[in-house]
Amino acid sequence: MTRQHTVVDSPYGPLTLVATDGVLSGLYMTEQRHRPDEETFGGHDETPFGEAIRQLDAYFARELKEFDLPMRLEGTPFQRRVWDQLRRIPYGETRTYGELAGALDSPGAPRAVGLANGKNPIGIIVPCHRVIGSNGSLVGYGGGLDRKQRLLAFERGTPDDGLF
Repeated sequence: MTRQHTVVDSPYGPLTLVATDGVLSGLYMTEQRHRPDEETFGGHDETPFGEAIRQLDAYFARELKEFDLPMRLEGTPFQRRVWDQLRRIPYGETRTYGELAGALDSPGAPRAVGLANGKNPIGIIVPCHRVIGSNGSLVGYGGGLDRKQRLLAFERGTPDDGLF
């Protein structure tokens, strides 16, 4: 198993992209909760990230609303099911942890959904920022609630996203 990484700038700070055997397996923000040790990211090499960088640039330019990249999501079967549901939340919309639990036929598991959401290894592209509390509050984002608020505002096109 070969790992490589690169760091790209974004409106939300530097993003570390990680590939495992040439396939995107991580996108981490600085000071992110559950961020793996940098020693696990492998050597610095931009080669496997051309398309991911192109799509991220298009997303931040408001030219792309849905990512189409091969990904290697490493986690438990339940985590992978949650991450698959995250990818189904449309751009600019949100879902609650309870709604995701219901979509997984696990209506009593919003906390488990929240834990899996927090361990999402490919932030932004797998849009865990689109999940909110049952009362509409912004809760639990590994990249920080400020970033979550800014990402949601960005996708909704509101001016408080810090980009203008």
